[in-house]
Amino acid sequence: MTDRLFQGQTALVVSASRGMGYAIAAELARQGASVALTARDEDALRTAAKTIREDTGARVLPLTAHSREKGDRRAAVDAVMDTFGRLDLLVYTTGINPALDTPAIDLDLDCCRRMFDTNVVAALGYVQLAWRAWMRDHGGSVLMMGSAASTGVFRMPAYSATKAALHRLTEDLADQLAPRVRVNALAPAFVRTGFMDAITSLPEDTIAASYPLGRTGDTEDVAHAAAYLLSPRASWITGVTLPVDGGKSVAAITHNRPHPPPEQPVH
Repeated sequence: MTDRLFQGQTALVVSASRGMGYAIAAELARQGASVALTARDEDALRTAAKTIREDTGARVLPLTAHSREKGDRRAAVDAVMDTFGRLDLLVYTTGINPALDTPAIDLDLDCCRRMFDTNVVAALGYVQLAWRAWMRDHGGSVLMMGSAASTGVFRMPAYSATKAALHRLTEDLADQLAPRVRVNALAPAFVRTGFMDAITSLPEDTIAASYPLGRTGDTEDVAHAAAYLLSPRASWITGVTLPVDGGKSVAAITHNRPHPPPEQPVH
């Protein structure tokens, strides 16, 4: 039987029409939350909302919104408050990587700015809105979607820099919004999504064999960790970035293979 840890609460999951965001929204709904989800693609968003509603019986509100647009962020939070009257849980999963694995020395700076605006600044914007609309007076829990790339060399320098900034932001927000609001993050390694497909060229079994637990992740692995950190079961945890990475972050440093040259695929 599914625990109803979020009964009576409302969650806003940003970028939740597919992938990890969708899995988190569905898990929170299964555990009793009313869920609002955002995405840019209206058709995909409405399909996701319909599926979650039918599978869980939860109240689900689809909101077409671009994370980088200030007006869209405000409209999304206003819609949540107008519809549900509260905003207990905020999950920010938006993460773009148009630079892919471009070497740092060749990065387009305008592309980098767009990535920081989307992956970091927009996350802060949503937290500010949720704080003012509900959490300052009533408390709540915030979850950021970081990455194993924030602390390890994944040869995605622009993306890694944004996720490292989000890691630092998570810690500062946890400090400054305590004690009523907890702020944590997840740091997944490769999870089977379209994002993984876009940045990998090696066979999946080759990638999986590099993980101590012998496989890449599923979106449900991330969703279960997210639900824990957002829930009362983690009520004495804040400012944490939890690796969800099959042990990649504790894998042995090897000295039995040459350092890959700049053009050699590492994913």
